[in-house]
Amino acid sequence: MIENIESIVRKSTGASEAHEVEELQRLWSGYGSIVRYALKGASVPSVIVKHVSPPRAGMHPRGWNTDRSHQRKLYSYAVETNWYQSFAATCGSASRVPRYLGGERDGDEVVIVLEDLDAAGYPRRTTFVTDGELAACLSWLANFHASFLGSEGVGLWQSGTYWHLETRPDELDVLKSEDPELHAASAAIDARLKGSPFQTLVHGDAKLANFCFSREGDSVAAVDFQYVGLGCGMKDLAYFIGSCLDEESCAASEAQLLDYYFEKLREAVRVKQPELDADALESDWRGLYPVAWTDFHRFLKGWSPGHWKVHGYSEALARSVIASIKEEAS
Repeated sequence: MIENIESIVRKSTGASEAHEVEELQRLWSGYGSIVRYALKGASVPSVIVKHVSPPRAGMHPRGWNTDRSHQRKLYSYAVETNWYQSFAATCGSASRVPRYLGGERDGDEVVIVLEDLDAAGYPRRTTFVTDGELAACLSWLANFHASFLGSEGVGLWQSGTYWHLETRPDELDVLKSEDPELHAASAAIDARLKGSPFQTLVHGDAKLANFCFSREGDSVAAVDFQYVGLGCGMKDLAYFIGSCLDEESCAASEAQLLDYYFEKLREAVRVKQPELDADALESDWRGLYPVAWTDFHRFLKGWSPGHWKVHGYSEALARSVIASIKEEAS
């Protein structure tokens, strides 16, 4: 059992003193907490500590308290630790993430010491985005995806995101009665996404709540890399847009948002992957955007059929994708 977190913080930062200031949030299903520590004698005034301490009994807010769910969460924290240790430094300023400072692991218990993004100039969180904030997030995603095109993702999820098919059989079983057509198409949807020749690393939980904004809102950093892994970049893009726009806005803004993302992706590819065929990349991923949207829709209808994101826009995209799969199979 990890007992002295303050000593881990001091060792990671070189601080002479460290003490807990505030708990920022509890981890999903009671698996620990995220806490800010104030420092003395260090190069920074504060750090963030993610302390994973799994509960004895399941506390999932929607009742998914299975051993599979438990093991998925435990592995996700091992992935996140490896991400910060081995991959995060590659991101650079255009896809800013907190610096990894140190940590410790004892069995299933994990402590990760990270840069405090508030102190680094990203103090704002929001539940409603302006056009400028939306653009900043799309640019972050484009640069992130360009940075890791062709990555093998060693030590990360071999299929990124928390909703991918292999890790969600329970929700898929529910879908069998909830939406038989979508259930029948699930494997083909997954295969299309995995069949893209342009695999990259996806954040895996790129919702608005995981982005930290500068005071002006023109730049952004991202947190929470438990489900980072290999995949088509459209999985992040579709999930992000669905996390911050309502049904009407999703439909009205789809073309504009896709155009902006691909503009930024091309700019980043020219710098980071100049040998790559940007035309082929854009053509492939544009075609997979509705497929990626339908993939998350598939999970959502099995996990929480009454969720606010299960709306007409999502249903229309899903029916279109299902129809194309049926046509391809006939």
